[in-house]
Amino acid sequence: MQFDQLKRRAFITLLGGAAAWPLAARAQPAMPVIGFLSSLSHTDLGLVIPGFHEGLNGAGFVEGRNIAIEYRWAEGDYQRLPALADDLVKQKVAVIAAISGTPSALAAKAATATIPIVFAIGGDPVAPGLVASLNRPGGNVTGASFYISPVVTKRLDLARELVPEGSVIATLINPTNPPSVEEARSLDAAASFTLCTEC
Repeated sequence: MQFDQLKRRAFITLLGGAAAWPLAARAQPAMPVIGFLSSLSHTDLGLVIPGFHEGLNGAGFVEGRNIAIEYRWAEGDYQRLPALADDLVKQKVAVIAAISGTPSALAAKAATATIPIVFAIGGDPVAPGLVASLNRPGGNVTGASFYISPVVTKRLDLARELVPEGSVIATLINPTNPPSVEEARSLDAAASFTLCTEC
């Protein structure tokens, strides 16, 4: 009789503990989620994604272990970026990584003024209004810029060295990407200046 009571108590204790376990699991803080927004497709970022993971790992974050990542790909269609950014905001991500250009970062900025946004772009982040200034970005947006417009003149000089007899130099730009347009203007101004100095 006493043995049966012990077994019953042990069973009730075990059952109570099992019932409490899901509650305890739910009470633990949720895994933080990073929103990853790109204007490209996942196949276009073959080197970027491993580098992104490596950077996270270096900071102690491993996808699936202590962070989750929600990926959103515009597949080259910039018109999709605002909806994708809005979706990440609705998912209540902890931070948005706006990768592969200014359009992704602008879409993220338009979607939220509270979620931190980190960008990686190839142009000036001040001109399109991503940040207030380089030394004091302000707001919820910051990142890295690989600002290349100032070296456009050097590129033009290099092209003239490589093809000295060339009189026409063409450039391809994406007219919906602000840094491309800015770089084309800089290239045009540099070409005009170069021609005038040789007149």
